[in-house]
Order: sequence, then structure tokens, then C-alpha cells
Amino acid sequence: MTGLLFESPSLESAIQALRNDLLDKDSPKISTMRNYRFAILQYTPRDEFKLRARIRWLTDDLKSQGWNVLAISLQHLFLTRIKKEEQRVLDSMIATEHRLYPKSPERALNHLKDKIALYVEGSEGVAKDVIAVIDEFANSYLGDNDRTLIFLGRAGALYPFFRSSALLKHIDGKTRNLPVVLLYPGDRKDLNALSFMGELPADRDYRPRIYS
Repeated sequence: MTGLLFESPSLESAIQALRNDLLDKDSPKISTMRNYRFAILQYTPRDEFKLRARIRWLTDDLKSQGWNVLAISLQHLFLTRIKKEEQRVLDSMIATEHRLYPKSPERALNHLKDKIALYVEGSEGVAKDVIAVIDEFANSYLGDNDRTLIFLGRAGALYPFFRSSALLKHIDGKTRNLPVVLLYPGDRKDLNALSFMGELPADRDYRPRIYS
């Protein structure tokens, strides 16, 4: 292991704990429930680039030991959805935000939240795209589910339009029973409470094991 991020001991220890559980001699131990194979790796938003470097290291490490690893960018899925929209719709959204902002920045933000929620939230939002990518990946790598891992990252790019607890609910039971780790930028408030980006109210609606 390199000393790349030793100035961030909590991040380093969280990733090491995740690695140890993934490589358990019997089978991955990231969840106590066999049919709920989700975990969350919580990190401070300011450590975003350090987190990416360590995840690249962990991915290379697992692949060298015969694992199949998929990294899904939530930002990429969201932008792909936006790019498919008609330009007139996007222009209208932007124009309204520009018109509202001088009078009320809060109202302008709420307008964007309402519009962008259509692309992000619910079973037909980003969750649907995550499921499709996982299906394609699983079909390409038919093999040992216990040596396959999926990272869900770049969640911070969807702030403040995104609730990760809702995403996990929508993909639960639709990930081909593959281990999924959500990379979560935010603060941990207590055992099961997380504050997205350290800004939103703490959400206690989490079932997965949290590494932090």
C-alpha cells in the first residue's frame, strides 16, 4: 500500500476496512444480510480527489486478484439524461432561473430542484440507469458474484438535487445480487445518520453498513 493519503487517516482506515471485508477468506462481509449487498463508504467532501485516487488503487488491487470491478459515475448518468432533453426545454429552465435569481435566489434554486428532480428522482430517474448499467455489466462478466464489485461514485455532483437513501431503495433487489458500494460525500452524525455534503439535514434512513 502506498502512503498517498496518510494525511487523511479516517479515509485510509475506512478503505482498508472495506478491503479487508471484501477479501474475507469465506466471502465478502460488507453486509450482514446475504440478500442486501450494499455498503456505504462515507468521506469528507474535501477529500473527493483523495477518495478517487484510493478507489483507483483498490480497484487495481482487486482486479489483480481476479475480481471484476465496475465504477458507475452518477454525474455521468445525470448529464447523459440532460443531454437527451430538447434544447428548448433546457433553455426555458435556464431562462427562468436567471429571471428568478435577482429577486429570490432561494426561489430560483427551488425552481431548479423541481425541474431537475424529474431527471434524478424516483424509479424512473438515475436509479433506472444504474440498474441498466449493472445489468449490462453482469451479462458481460458471468462468473463469481463474490468476486465482483460495483462502486457508485460522483454523487456530490448531484448536490443538492439528490438523496442517496432513495437511490438505494429503488435499486434494491435489482442489482443481480452483486455487492454495491456507494461512495458518499458527507458527514456521519451517528451510527446510521448521514448528512449529504455536510449540508443537508441528517438522513437516518440507511440500512447498509457504513465505512467511515
